[in-house]
Amino acid sequence: MTQQKIMNETAWFGAGALRLLPQEIAQRGVHKAFIVTDKTPLAAVTLRRVTEFMDAHALPWSLCHATVAHLTCDSLAHGVAAFQQSAADYLIAIGGKAVQETTNALRSLITHQHNRQTDNHADNASPATHIIAIPTTAGISAEVTMSYVISDEDTECKFVCATRHNTPKVAIMDAEIMASLPLALKIATAMGALAQAIEGYLTRDAWAVSDMLHLKAIKIISQSLRDAVTSDIDALEQMALGQYISGMGFAEQSLGLVHGMAHPLTEFYNLPEGLAHAILLPRVMAWNAPYTGDKYRDIARVMGVSHADIVSIDLARLAAVDAVKQLCRDVGIPSSLKQAGLREQDIPLLAQAALNDAATAGNPRQPELQDIIVLYHEY
Repeated sequence: MTQQKIMNETAWFGAGALRLLPQEIAQRGVHKAFIVTDKTPLAAVTLRRVTEFMDAHALPWSLCHATVAHLTCDSLAHGVAAFQQSAADYLIAIGGKAVQETTNALRSLITHQHNRQTDNHADNASPATHIIAIPTTAGISAEVTMSYVISDEDTECKFVCATRHNTPKVAIMDAEIMASLPLALKIATAMGALAQAIEGYLTRDAWAVSDMLHLKAIKIISQSLRDAVTSDIDALEQMALGQYISGMGFAEQSLGLVHGMAHPLTEFYNLPEGLAHAILLPRVMAWNAPYTGDKYRDIARVMGVSHADIVSIDLARLAAVDAVKQLCRDVGIPSSLKQAGLREQDIPLLAQAALNDAATAGNPRQPELQDIIVLYHEY
């Protein structure tokens, strides 16, 4: 079996890393930036800092608020037209997951005018039009991944698009930016990062390199998350590193049922994806446990369970699930989906959508529709 690992050319970590943006731009032979962002207060503050750095170094730029909650080819048309009119030749993404995925989608449309009739994983895009990613959250990993999810207006279906050229050339993870994120979003994105790391470790697509990365990510995230949500800069630096390492691991993989069940929840209720991940993670882990070999022992160990290596595998699996449950309690995650807005009458539709979701294919235990219905009901 052949495997590949695609990453940024350059990634910067640490408080104050944003100051290195001008030198990254200058050495890449580009001429004008097209900045993609949203209108959140944090993005506005970061945008001001970015443009001040660029103005001080005489680096031209233009701005587009092109971010949309649900990407479609038509909804992105404004951004594509604005890019073409701007005479820009590279993209800067400032924001969370929606901004980063919007920028990836814009790049695809700009470089090869995405054809909905072709293979959505086709790797025929031009390597031109680089992306520089500046995430404002420590938990999405979009700055190291190549994909985005887009809706086809004609078929009303969603599909994942991925091309290696969409991986940002440069990623800048500045903890000073992330410190200003509202508490609820800090918690949701951080728990989303943990869910990504755990599902990436357990997926059917796992291999030696992804296992190494995900296990390290689980350790870093679980050790830093409690302090990171209080805006402790050192802990935020570790969170940013941990979620980036997780993204390195799962960039070319399917994940699992937590993500498969979370995606329709975000569609139905506009629930933050990381919050949905956090609520679902302990229960789905418990359901998957018999199909995971010794991996829960590894998870328990790196999450600080002192007896993980001396108990039976059943107890080690229980310890791993309990460690995740305790972390959820410590940061105030709701204990049920009903508290987050789940309606019983929606469960059949939610379950069918989860079963059809691309992420579900990576789950170590293959679910039937009724299994997913039961898992939703248990919340």
